[in-house]
Amino acid sequence: MERINALGRRKTAVARVYLSVGSGNIQVNGKDYKTYFPSDILQIILKQPLATINAPEGYDVKVNVRGGGITGQAEATRMGIARALCEVSTDFRPALKKEGFLTRDSRMVERKKYGRAKARRRFQFSKR
Repeated sequence: MERINALGRRKTAVARVYLSVGSGNIQVNGKDYKTYFPSDILQIILKQPLATINAPEGYDVKVNVRGGGITGQAEATRMGIARALCEVSTDFRPALKKEGFLTRDSRMVERKKYGRAKARRRFQFSKR
């Protein structure tokens, strides 16, 4: 296995993930993942697929992620890592699918409509 690439998406964030056998280094946009995602929760989200297959130190991960906020980027990266692991071995797929890491979360922000304050909120009604 040389280098496997996969794509992960969440809201408007898109993560391109490159997975290779290594010592467990994770780089996001050229920085260490702990620097890029300072929150402990986001770091846990990022490493969930690796923890699920019991190989947290077995693979090096390089990620290019754009768009959205940091939560969407972390979840897009999680999906990309899970997809890449499925390409490594088909044995990982049932465990990752059971945890829901392979399912694309299609919830997006609804667009603002004309004649409204926001997507569904109307302007304040004035009787007089």
